[in-house]
Amino acid sequence: MPIGSFAVRGKGLRLAVTLLTVIPWRGARGDAAPGGDVAPPRAAAAAAMAWAPAVGLLLGAAASAVLLLADHPLGAGPLAASVLAVGSLALLTRGLHLDGLADLADGLASGKPAPAALDIMRRPDIGALGAVTLVLTLLLQVAALSQAESAGHGRGPAALIAAVVTGRLAITWACRRGVPAARPDGLGALVAGSVRPVVAAAVSAVTLSAAVAAVAISGTVAGGALGWTLPLAVAAGLGAAFGLQRHAVRRLGGITGDVLGALAEIAMTVTLAVAAMGPPA
Repeated sequence: MPIGSFAVRGKGLRLAVTLLTVIPWRGARGDAAPGGDVAPPRAAAAAAMAWAPAVGLLLGAAASAVLLLADHPLGAGPLAASVLAVGSLALLTRGLHLDGLADLADGLASGKPAPAALDIMRRPDIGALGAVTLVLTLLLQVAALSQAESAGHGRGPAALIAAVVTGRLAITWACRRGVPAARPDGLGALVAGSVRPVVAAAVSAVTLSAAVAAVAISGTVAGGALGWTLPLAVAAGLGAAFGLQRHAVRRLGGITGDVLGALAEIAMTVTLAVAAMGPPA
């Protein structure tokens, strides 16, 4: 494999971290490949979108640490701990995905043609439906996570990590080849169609395999403490995101940065809700 490919992938990882989190990584947006050649922006963006689920794993682990610390050593209880964990995700991502969800809700609910809907999504304010969508989504995330955490035996952290990874995997799928950008500029234009479907499929297979393995290990070690819903939750989250992506592309003509953020939140919410289902451990 050419050295330049490693350089582009490395820059993609750094770009993914700085785009999807508040974590600073010096040189993430201006690294040069060996020999002084700057990595092509689109190639680096494609690599960043492929790395998105790995960044989700990092975010999920951090939020799970908050969940566990608040619930057990500090004794805040599952509900308060879930609020803190979901809040930590918002802080770690600058709230960009939540903002995208609210903007997309306003744009789609306007009923206007694509150009006018895109203009609405660009506005800095949030409309009534965007605000309601945001509040209901956060409430559902907290309620589902609290239910999973109340079941004990690690179901809360497992559900949270699976949900955050699935949310970022939805971004990877939305950037696959064949999905256009809604605008000629912005993040959507840079990443739309940049990820090979085989890459998204491979990452999805790894994610689902990890969920199945976690359930199998749980069944062997702790008598099925994680329940059977975790792999189903990942599949449901991806399915919900795929449905929303198709609707957004049909209404807007393609994806934007707001669409990507909304997909991440919807996939995460559905994954959490399904993972919290099932009989008590």
